[in-house]
Amino acid sequence: MSFVELFDDWFATRLSEEAREWISARQERIAGGNLKELYLGFGQVSRKIPKLELGLSTAELDAAERLRPGWQPGHWSLPDTVRMRLLLGYRAESSEKFVEVLDRLFATGEVHELIALYQGLPLYPDQPMHVARAGEGIRTNMGAVFQAVAHRNPYPCEQLPEGMWNQMILKCLFVGISLIPVVGLESRNNPALTGMLRDYAHERWAARREVSPELWRCVKPEHQAEALEDLARVLREGTEVEQRAAALSLSSSRHGEAAKLIEQYPGLRAEIDAGRLTWSEPGRN
Repeated sequence: MSFVELFDDWFATRLSEEAREWISARQERIAGGNLKELYLGFGQVSRKIPKLELGLSTAELDAAERLRPGWQPGHWSLPDTVRMRLLLGYRAESSEKFVEVLDRLFATGEVHELIALYQGLPLYPDQPMHVARAGEGIRTNMGAVFQAVAHRNPYPCEQLPEGMWNQMILKCLFVGISLIPVVGLESRNNPALTGMLRDYAHERWAARREVSPELWRCVKPEHQAEALEDLARVLREGTEVEQRAAALSLSSSRHGEAAKLIEQYPGLRAEIDAGRLTWSEPGRN
């Protein structure tokens, strides 16, 4: 099954006959290479398609995962999905032509169109060709657009070089966006990120500003032994939520001293061992 076929299955129970006919008419011309229909149709989606969530069932999410491992369209809207249906129905004669078409859509897109385009990154052909475009999404000052790249999107984890990945994680913390929905956070952890985040935490401390508890998820003593001192400080002086985050970080560390440090806090150790303390809600029982 293709992405286009899967989208059509979803639309069959979610869109009116009139809306499906509108998509079908546009798609026939787009598949024939009529780019004008693609550009016009992309802009008309907001007027033709109801502004509702896609609302996929568990079975539909499983089908999406089978088709494209790591893909998480559970938060997509109907307009987002229709835009992807139109775009992926275009049969570009080369990877370069597809990128050229994408560039035009990105250049003229309004916020909701940009969100759809960035959410679609894991579905595009020739995945490595879109790294620069993902970088543009990371640098944007539009929060919702940035989140379309950073959250529930497997593309950054799979394709971004280390430096770009690290900048994305730091930006999440800087602008106050949660790391919980970032795909591949543990697998992409690296020594440079530990150092970068430690420096950031020290700057915040020096300015007497709060440090996001989620920062400690990416700070690993096995990457920099000095991180143990930072985590020990958080356990001594931090808020309850910060202490829990530090304990979680230590519990997953491979550094030999990490286990010894967390054993000094048996209450936190017991919560972690019992599964009551996780990164999903480090501030709650």
